[in-house]
Amino acid sequence: MTLTVEKTVQFHGETVCVTGAGGFIASWLVKLLLEQGYNVRGTVREPGGEKNVHLENLEGAKERLKLLKANLLDYDSLLEAINGCTGVFHTASPVLSQTTSNPEVEVINPAIKGTLNVLKACSVSKVKRVIMTSSVGAVLLDPKRPRDKFVDESCWSDPEYCRATQNWYYMSKTVAEQDAWHYSEESGLDLISICPSLVLGPILQPNLNASCLVLVKLLNGDPERCENKARNIVDVRDVARAHILAYENPSAAGRYLCTAHSVRTKELVDILKRLYPQYTYPKDYVDVGLDVSGIEQVSGNKLRELGLDCMQLEQTLVDIVECFQHKGILK
Repeated sequence: MTLTVEKTVQFHGETVCVTGAGGFIASWLVKLLLEQGYNVRGTVREPGGEKNVHLENLEGAKERLKLLKANLLDYDSLLEAINGCTGVFHTASPVLSQTTSNPEVEVINPAIKGTLNVLKACSVSKVKRVIMTSSVGAVLLDPKRPRDKFVDESCWSDPEYCRATQNWYYMSKTVAEQDAWHYSEESGLDLISICPSLVLGPILQPNLNASCLVLVKLLNGDPERCENKARNIVDVRDVARAHILAYENPSAAGRYLCTAHSVRTKELVDILKRLYPQYTYPKDYVDVGLDVSGIEQVSGNKLRELGLDCMQLEQTLVDIVECFQHKGILK
């Protein structure tokens, strides 16, 4: 499938950097940027590794994609990758699907220090604009927020609450984004953050990422009894398009919640059952009310006003299941 983003000729041929280029969102971002005529520098841990072959095979990659070895905690490697770029898309951040024994080292420090390293390199390199991939996790977890309050870009998660509940990923994204905005205000760096909700869609990378694993477990009936909780979902291709829209639109500013569909788990499974009745699926559901995240009341209006028209949920589900069938993840 080829996705395009409306763009003006002034961006054609620009050189931009995508950190963590081999990731789920980043891979689609690199694909769309190449399709739009950008020269792309992608930072990865192993430029010649098998994990990045999918990037090298993208249309336009031979001519306009350069993979560079970089580490978020190695400022010099980031500066080398970013120097000479007009824009930077900072997507790299540790995501763990299992409980970590050392969150400070494995999750929090790389996210926070790594983000500041990227931003400092952008300042030195006089980058025009930085688009940072944050998360709805930096928005939702605030126990003091009234449950009936509509969640928008003004909302922030409470880092201390995240720490107390051992929600290390949400904590890392919250503090990293807050520190990024402080740096932007002090340095004058043009920064925009994109905060996606649960991101689903077909994968380009060879490995299964944490968010898509959620769907695989539902298709496999794992667990048999699950919470019928609310889930806000957005297609990975829309998230990638949101990044480019924010980069290219001169009026874009601040934070952008990136979300499209709010469904309960059982509703999601019912759609999947209709489309793919051959899979196992959970057999029982436990109804739960709104938790502290208040996830059923998240607004994506600001991005829609910028011009993002999101894909239908059913199309996302069809594309992801067919992708997983083709890759052998599902039979």
